[in-house]
Amino acid sequence: MIQIRVVKSAVGLAVASLLTLTACSGNGAGASGGDSNIVQGTGQVTVVAPDDRQPVPVLSGETVTGGQLSLADYEGQILVLNVWGSWCAPCIAEADNLVAIAEETADQGVQFVGINTRDLSPAPAVAFEEEHGVPYPSLYDPDGRLLLEFPKGSLNPQAIPTTLIVDREGRIAVRLLKALTEDELRDALAPVIAEG
Repeated sequence: MIQIRVVKSAVGLAVASLLTLTACSGNGAGASGGDSNIVQGTGQVTVVAPDDRQPVPVLSGETVTGGQLSLADYEGQILVLNVWGSWCAPCIAEADNLVAIAEETADQGVQFVGINTRDLSPAPAVAFEEEHGVPYPSLYDPDGRLLLEFPKGSLNPQAIPTTLIVDREGRIAVRLLKALTEDELRDALAPVIAEG
């Protein structure tokens, strides 16, 4: 039997909802309908017991800077995958927090990788990374094809932003459907780091 613990915070839900309401608009209808380009997060945090975790897909492709990247390159490390877009207000709000925790945990076997989505050109994504001093690479996924690699019914990214924490065995340990503070990300990562 799969044991999944779901943690909801009323304050977190309120903040995520507020950020989403003030977020991104564009010309076309996004997955959340209307004129929004954002898929609204629920604020839900899902933590999976080690024995019940599913493997993350081995994603690979071009980065926003034109290089090549495969998640297989990070075998044996803890991986933090963050789905983001340069146009997304909640992504902007959490960017500096992700950078701070990436730098804080770099010597603990933690690697961050972004998945940039819905930027029709890499230029805005590159500008975003430069503005926020992002020290880690991001796969460029303008049409969401990489996101479709997650099996149906898995802990797939269901919102922008979404952050997934992948354990050292390549399995999804935590999914966070919200913009993150430093403390929220630190608290979600700590048990996975402690697994040794």
